[in-house]
Amino acid sequence: MYVVALTGGIGSGKSEAAKIFAEIGVPVVDVDIISHQLTAANQPLIKDIEANFGKPFITPEGALNRVAMRKLVFEDASARAKLNAILHPAIYEEALKQLQLHKDAPYQILVIPLLFESPRYSSHINRILVIDCDEKTQITRVKQRSQLPESDIINIIKAQTSRKKQLTLANDVINNSGNIEKLRQNILQFHKKYINTCILSKTIS
Repeated sequence: MYVVALTGGIGSGKSEAAKIFAEIGVPVVDVDIISHQLTAANQPLIKDIEANFGKPFITPEGALNRVAMRKLVFEDASARAKLNAILHPAIYEEALKQLQLHKDAPYQILVIPLLFESPRYSSHINRILVIDCDEKTQITRVKQRSQLPESDIINIIKAQTSRKKQLTLANDVINNSGNIEKLRQNILQFHKKYINTCILSKTIS
């Protein structure tokens, strides 16, 4: 099983990149999607979240109140650590299950926004692909997408591994400062590279 971890800062274009990989037939496992599934209405983790944070952090429908929780965890590091302790083991377990479903594929994409803060995934990853853009572009994109105030976006960026460190730790980098078509062209090039790498590794083994 060959796994490429796809990561990058908020607003870098990870979701668009993942969509393109999926469109060309690459299996994609996204821990953000798993997180949303596990914190939907009446899921088992909701009881733990309510017990630790209280009813204001649960919607009337019984799901995680994402707006309230986002504000709390980016202002309070201890609250962020407490939430991570509830969510991350369950997300990790589900991600591994989903990777096993496509273990015979040439390679898979594992989307992990907080890859460098999540060392538990490292033993399952063969390469790291960082989707990169400058901070100004990040802020502009998140404003357009989520209507968050700039101060909140900056706090999120600061809470993530720095752009400089991400680029240092990456095996591969796609600069996503341009348009979607440029991103697609770059992904197609890396797709060929990963396919060839997998063919070569199987031949050697």
